[in-house]
Amino acid sequence: MAAATATDGELVRQSRAGEPAAYEHLARRWAARVLAVCHARVGRAGGRAAAEDLAQESLLRGLRSLPTLADPEKFGPWLVGIAVRTCLDWLKSAQRTEVSLDDVVIADARADENARDATDRRERAEQLMREVERLPHTYREVLMLYYYQDCTYQDLADLLGVSPATINARLTKARAMLRSRMMAEQDLRD
Repeated sequence: MAAATATDGELVRQSRAGEPAAYEHLARRWAARVLAVCHARVGRAGGRAAAEDLAQESLLRGLRSLPTLADPEKFGPWLVGIAVRTCLDWLKSAQRTEVSLDDVVIADARADENARDATDRRERAEQLMREVERLPHTYREVLMLYYYQDCTYQDLADLLGVSPATINARLTKARAMLRSRMMAEQDLRD
């Protein structure tokens, strides 16, 4: 069976049987969602580099823990749970006080920008990210997964263990909160 059409459960069983390519397919299939979860969990506290490192760590932990997975068909939610715990471990550790070289380079590049419209766009994007980070976790998580992964409400419902209606409600509430906060910020500037 081709890996692209194989279910998660089939790939888990192949991986457990000693086929390393099977886990590679699982990792590719779930990497974007794991990354989105890591971004949602660590936000600006860690930056992009930290979220990417945590996503890689989550995938590695998933590989190491694969024998403990009780239901191979539930690989995705199980891996997302590992990503959440990996991020929580990191947030509790001293690592989050480190500043990555990427963050320094990005900061230097931003300091060099002098075009007014580029500055306005950057400020607006930064404000939006600050407001996203201020959202309660359930809203922030579904928002990040929806826009990073571009998956359906049903996909998100399966991943998070809730109904599609709950996903819709959370996205609607998150967007309304962001719109309200961004408009209030704009009013303060004007």
